[in-house]
Amino acid sequence: MRIDAHHHLWDLTRRHQPWMAGPWADPIRRSYALADLVPHLTAHGIDRTVLVQSSSSYDETAELLAIAAGEGPVAGVVGWADLTDPALPDRLADRPAELVGIRHQVQDEPDPDWLTRPAVLRALAALAEAGLVYDLLVTPRELPAAHTAVRALPQLSFVLDHAAKPAVAAGEWQPWADAVGALAGLPNVSCKLSGLVTEADRDAWRPSQILPYARHVLDAFGPDRLMFGSDWPVCTLAAAYADVLTLAEAATTDLTTTERAAVFGGTAARVYGLAVR
Repeated sequence: MRIDAHHHLWDLTRRHQPWMAGPWADPIRRSYALADLVPHLTAHGIDRTVLVQSSSSYDETAELLAIAAGEGPVAGVVGWADLTDPALPDRLADRPAELVGIRHQVQDEPDPDWLTRPAVLRALAALAEAGLVYDLLVTPRELPAAHTAVRALPQLSFVLDHAAKPAVAAGEWQPWADAVGALAGLPNVSCKLSGLVTEADRDAWRPSQILPYARHVLDAFGPDRLMFGSDWPVCTLAAAYADVLTLAEAATTDLTTTERAAVFGGTAARVYGLAVR
């Protein structure tokens, strides 16, 4: 089974996406439905997907869950929840089977240590109790706090989105590389091979600029803790779906067939529990 572990869908007629601020987002400033994605999945033999939240909204999460509950390739949803809400455990008590994880835009929080706040750590512990995964949407600025949170909650499975968004366009390597390596040293965190094309020069990126970052996370996490994600349609700001997949295949070209199967499906199925849903 080949799995795209990270993509989005949104309907701008229902709600505004605050992160689309500025003209840079104009090329993707429209609604995207599952029917827009399916041709790409079919063309590249992708069997199942993980649909990820794009706004801090319970309503959006409910809509994504409805998509996953219907016919189609979506095997699970990483939704949103208020991690500062004391009633969060009650909200999670009756969660649908399609909800496999939670994510919050930590990168947008003014406090780089937001993940280590006591209320947030309690909420993350509640996710573990509910059998959910937590997706880390962070930049290098928040990696130290992410390391603290992951170490404090060995019972919770974490997934690092977009390899923590290294500054590929600027060619910056440190402190990102060491911080990601330290995070990979903790066994309860996996990483998505996703989102790197939009961290590069979107108009003139070359594989040679991106592959060192992709291979670093592959070396750090290993194929059993790395999963491919397209980050479609955000990726289309810099590259087509086919280009993103080709880039991920180039980063993993030296792996065995079994190892590549993990990156392109097995890891996501295991970490998110997709095989039993």
